[in-house]
Amino acid sequence: MALGQIARPLNVWSHSSSKRPLPCNSRYCFSISNLDAGGQFLRKTHIMGISRKGKRLGTNRTKCLSSQRERIEPVESNGLVELPLFPLQLVLFPGASLSLQIFEYRYRMMMHTLLQTDLRFGVIYTDQVSGVVEVGCVGEVVKHEKLLDGRFFLICKGQERFRVIRYVRTKPYLVAEVQWLEDKPSNGQEDLENLANAVEAQMKDVIRLSNRLTGNANKESPEDLRNGLFPTPFSFFIGSKFEGKPREQQALLELEDTSMRLKREKETLRKTLNYLTAASAVKDVFASSD
Repeated sequence: MALGQIARPLNVWSHSSSKRPLPCNSRYCFSISNLDAGGQFLRKTHIMGISRKGKRLGTNRTKCLSSQRERIEPVESNGLVELPLFPLQLVLFPGASLSLQIFEYRYRMMMHTLLQTDLRFGVIYTDQVSGVVEVGCVGEVVKHEKLLDGRFFLICKGQERFRVIRYVRTKPYLVAEVQWLEDKPSNGQEDLENLANAVEAQMKDVIRLSNRLTGNANKESPEDLRNGLFPTPFSFFIGSKFEGKPREQQALLELEDTSMRLKREKETLRKTLNYLTAASAVKDVFASSD
């Protein structure tokens, strides 16, 4: 079996900042650099759901100052909230950061409205198979930059999850009434802690083996991935690292049980470790035959 076939599941991880090709010739790998700043910042800009490197052209820099905009709370009706939606071919998790380039006219209109209100909109996954899904995550604009041609570069941070109840309008952009989602209370907090610790240990093993395969064996693995996070936000943090598998990420986002989310992530990490171990063994065989 070819090395690329063995190591292909490496593509569940975010794109490496290194240009060194993977032994499996995969497009994605896990990079420790993606764990800096609490593991929240991505290394690329998403343009209408397509990942590309953002080019810095002539810019007109602006700042998100609360004193310069009117604070308007979302309209609530019968426990529902009206929220503008931005369908993308990616999944945003609570606590994660996302870089976006806004160039389509209707979303420029949305941005002008957001900059005058509360800077929040819904990021919701869409693809040709699933269409627009029902569960998404609020993205709050924490930094923005307006270009001279009217485009925007944004950095957003994931906030609450929501479920779309009904669409209020579809033009010029989607606006829906949504309901907030929260994980159900767990009966065994100690069990959740043990499960989160087990997922953290597996993640460290994945980082170590991934570094070895990408030629960064001397790179130190982070000692504390959780960084004081409780099990629920930690489960979102882990889910945000499965970037190459948006449908799996969407399934994790929709779960309303922290224990189930951590167990599913643990199983995914276990399978990934098996593939990485096999890929590492094949690499050793080729290295010893040189």
